[in-house]
Parts: sequence; structure tokens; C-alpha cells
Amino acid sequence: MPSEPNDLSRRSFLSTSAALGVAAGVIGQTAQSYGRVIGANDRIGVGFIGVGGMGSGHVGACKGLKEKDNLAFYGVADCWETRAKAAATTLETEAFTDFRKVLDIKEIDYVTIATPEHWHSDMTIAAMDAGKAVYCEKPMTHTIPEAQAVWKKAKETGRPLQVGVQAMSDNSYTTAAEAIKKGVIGKVVQAQIEYVRRYDKQGPWRDPDLKDDAPKPADLNWKDWLGHAPSIDWNPHHYFEWRNYGRYSGGIATDLFIHRITRIMKACDLLYPRRVVGMGGIWQWPDGRDLPDNFEMICEYPRGMTVYVLGTMSNRVGVDHLIRGYRGTLYFTGSGWVAKDKDGKVLEQHQKTGGEDITLHHTNLHNHLRNGEALNCPPELGMAGVVAVNMANESWRTSQVMGWDKKAEKMVPAHTLDLGHEPEEAVS
Repeated sequence: MPSEPNDLSRRSFLSTSAALGVAAGVIGQTAQSYGRVIGANDRIGVGFIGVGGMGSGHVGACKGLKEKDNLAFYGVADCWETRAKAAATTLETEAFTDFRKVLDIKEIDYVTIATPEHWHSDMTIAAMDAGKAVYCEKPMTHTIPEAQAVWKKAKETGRPLQVGVQAMSDNSYTTAAEAIKKGVIGKVVQAQIEYVRRYDKQGPWRDPDLKDDAPKPADLNWKDWLGHAPSIDWNPHHYFEWRNYGRYSGGIATDLFIHRITRIMKACDLLYPRRVVGMGGIWQWPDGRDLPDNFEMICEYPRGMTVYVLGTMSNRVGVDHLIRGYRGTLYFTGSGWVAKDKDGKVLEQHQKTGGEDITLHHTNLHNHLRNGEALNCPPELGMAGVVAVNMANESWRTSQVMGWDKKAEKMVPAHTLDLGHEPEEAVS
């Protein structure tokens, strides 16, 4: 079901924000726009939902920021009680197996959500309804309709939402956007980026020591973990290796590509793609997974450019991260970026500040809550990423090029749309 018509054109997505690339002004989130007004010196209360894997990273990051950012911890929830208790002990707070118990704690100003993707939307919406701000791990949601529902709820409630694409706390991409906007590399026509790995005998997201008959932990609520996913008997591979199954995850596209495509979106001022193709397969590890172990996608955007993303899990040799323009090429480096013309002459360069850092991403949210600092990865940017990677996965599943129906606000087979071959939007 499509969401309400959004009020963003691609050009307004970034350019109307107070700081280029953050788009916080669209939702109008400020320290005054939700339940408790947080002063510059007030303590921020934090709760945690999901504390395995990436969730434990949030526990460690926030504990390290406790004094510097003036934080207090008020509750931890995980459907595996042992995990919940371990994290609660680390943070010296209470443990719960029902995430709603955390949302009931009035002292909490924001919650972290670090669960399998299929739970992101339900938990985020429930948190906003409970008056909480949210730091939700990427991808923002599992599906496009879920992303639309989350964004709608964010606009309705004014609750801030930071999406966990931590590279957005690296200023390389906002400064690249400024350079591109002023014409440093001319008209942009193409970008490329990758997320490659090489696994050995065991494929991506598999535990070589996990047995098929591994018993369910006695204090793990399997039914709660499944949530609205199809009901099945206990399966240790689905629980511990959930990124390999489409009912819980989008695999390479949603877990890895979202980190990369969001960078290009921010640098090139992109919103929804016009057409997307996803290609790859279960080529290396046919081990029961239903998502590809090697994958690539190409997105075509209305401004008149394409973005290529490589995602082989069988070979770690990558490609340069770059944006191609008519006048020159902008190369992302470990220290920032450099733009060169066709002869290699440096046109402009940038030494980055910040980085792909979970602590910086949390601090950005803390500053937003206290003084309205623009969020580095707000929900509209999170939703744009969800649209692109879901269209790529659907293309792979159906062997069709997928298109974005702007009127219905949903993905459809591209051949059903009247798409031309010239840019649809003027680029300032």
C-alpha cells in the first residue's frame, strides 16, 4: 500500500536542508518537537532493543560515551534473556525480554534498535508512538512499504530517527555534494562503488561450527523473534544466520550495499532511482540460503546518471569508489576525496573530518536532541536506500528490470512505465 504522497522532489531532498546533505528540515525535527525538551546540559536517557551482534556494539559505544555525552541507561531488551541480562549487567540497568517494557520507561529519550531487519519497522513505529527518538540500524526497514510507514510516522510524531549508516558521519559526502553542485567535475553521468569480501570454505554469514541440530537456548523466545515472519519450528541457521534468508533480510543488498549506495546518494543528491537491475546468484555456496552470495546492481536516476555497485563475496579485489563527470572525476580515498580532470590535474581535494564511526553517529543524535544539529542519516535518506536495494533484490528474484512508479510510490516492472531516455529533472 503506497504511503501518503511525499512532499519531496529530488532537488529538495538535500538542497532545502539547513546543512547540505542532511535534510533534517523536511521533517522539522528539533529538540522541541517531541516529548521532553532536552537542555544543553541535561542527561539523555538511552534504552537498548536487541543486544547481540551489532547491538553489543551499541552497548559498548554508548558506555564509552556515558560521561562525555552525559548519558544514562534505563533498560535493555532481547528475546534471548541471557543476552539481555549480560548487556544489562554491563550497563548497570534492567533486563527485559519484551521490547515494549523498555518503551514504557519514561526516563528514556531514545532507543537503539539492532535486530534482524524484519523487526525494524514495528519497533521503530512503536518507539515513536511511545514518545521516543530512535537510532535504528541499517537498513531502516526490511521492505519499501515498511519504510513508507516509518517515514510517515516520523512526520506525524516529530520523533527523530537516526538510521545506522555510520559512514554518513564522515563529511566526505556532504563536501563532495557541495563540489559537485558548484560544477567541479561538470555534469555527473556515472558513479561506482563496491562492498567485496572473500570467504573461505564457509559462505557469507555462516558459522562453520553451527550444527543443524543445535538446540534452542532455553531462555530464548523463538516465537517473539519470528514476529510477523512465517512461523516455523526452531531452526538454528535461521536464528544465528538470518542474513541468508529473505524472510528476515535482503542479504548483500540490504546489509552491505546500503552502506555504499547511501554515500553516493548523499554526494550526488539522489532520491529514488528510475530503474534498477540486480544480478548475481547462489554461485559459490548452495547451502540452503535463498539470497545471492555474489551480487551486483545498477541504478539509473532521473537526473541522468547511473550508479554501479559490486558485491562479490568470493573475491576481495574491489573497484575505485568514484563519481564520473564530464569535466572530471571525483575519487574517494581513505583520507577524503580528490577531483581530477581527464589529464590528471587536481581540480579540488578534501581532507575529511569524522568517519564511519558508531560513536560519532550516536553523538550526532545526541547533539540533535540537545540543540537541533541536523541528523547525518535521517529517515528520508534511509528510505531512499531501502527503495534502491529492494528494487535490486526484486529484479534479481523476478529477472526483470524494476522501475519506480512515482505516482503510486511503489516499484513495478520497468516495462510497464513510460520511461524516456533523457534526464527527467533539471540539475542546478
